[in-house]
Amino acid sequence: MAHDAPTRSEIRGLGPSVPLDDLHRLLIDSVRDYAIFALDREGYVLSWNPGAERFKGYQAHEIIGKHFSTFYTDEARATNHPAYELKVATEEGRYEEEGWRVRKDGTNFWANVTITALRDASGTLVGFAKVTRDLTERRKAQDQAIEDARRVAQAEAANRAKGEFLAALSHELRTPLNAIGGYLDLVLFGVRGPLSDDVKRDLERVRDSQQHLLALINDLLNFSRVEAGRLTYTIEPFAVDAAIDSVVMLMEGQAESRDIVLARAACPGTVNARADAKKVEQILVNLVGNAIKFTEAGGRITLSCAVTADEVTIAVTDTGSGIPADKLHLIFEPFVQLGRNLTSSHEGAGLGLAISSDLARAMGGELRAESEIGRGSTFTLILPRG
Repeated sequence: MAHDAPTRSEIRGLGPSVPLDDLHRLLIDSVRDYAIFALDREGYVLSWNPGAERFKGYQAHEIIGKHFSTFYTDEARATNHPAYELKVATEEGRYEEEGWRVRKDGTNFWANVTITALRDASGTLVGFAKVTRDLTERRKAQDQAIEDARRVAQAEAANRAKGEFLAALSHELRTPLNAIGGYLDLVLFGVRGPLSDDVKRDLERVRDSQQHLLALINDLLNFSRVEAGRLTYTIEPFAVDAAIDSVVMLMEGQAESRDIVLARAACPGTVNARADAKKVEQILVNLVGNAIKFTEAGGRITLSCAVTADEVTIAVTDTGSGIPADKLHLIFEPFVQLGRNLTSSHEGAGLGLAISSDLARAMGGELRAESEIGRGSTFTLILPRG
């Protein structure tokens, strides 16, 4: 036995039944996250829900009876895009896109739009249902992500180009400087004949300058390799004691020439770190060399180590001039040389600490600094325990 389609809906426990038409109207009017409204066959607005008012800024009496192309940009109207949307919806039953729409106050918002053709029982087109969602915040997040990715790509490309340039420049400069050093040694050894004391002193000054330039260029080359990620690391357990002893032996002559005591404190038992031993020694040589540079005659530099359950620390402490608190965060930046001025004797390109910090991070470690004006500085290398 056939039954008529129900015309009323029972909402159990909430009072009397509610007509379906009223329920549908209540549903649409309660939605505020979507603009839901009807258009006639020509695209004129027939209804307006609170979500549409919230997104677009029009109250119902201001927009009902107006053509829906009101919500489109001048460019979209110039290309007759609103009519195209209705045409596609008519032919295919539905049209969907994302694009810019215009609020009453003239501001744009990024919208997801769906237009559905409405047909009666005979299939005759009677109008359209239009649902719009404001996706402006999502679009802003996407645009920001794209912009961030573009900036990262540009920065990486710039770093690669800089690294390649520095590597090429360093190679071209090192070749003639090595030749200069070789010829200077030949002359100073007397291969070309005896030299007066004055000439010998002058040539020794030239050699000192040559070696200084070569050291700067080596720093540039090392920095370019670190920046380009071209260094390889042999990460394995090694004895921290042995690394410290090697650095002290290498640097004590330089410290003695400046009347500075270079000492070491014993490590607590057998301490192994997990890193590249040669890279660790390079970091410590940089730290000790930097300490010698900024410590006055009669000062002291001490290497010490400590161990926790997971980490090994190696500290280089000096009695030098110290670093101002407001400058401490700059010392690991490349090409920064604090305390340097036109009359200072502090030489260097300001790359040693930047290189050391990058090397430490690449090995899963960290380089930290503490300092106080007039009381010296402590640089601490933190490494995973071996």
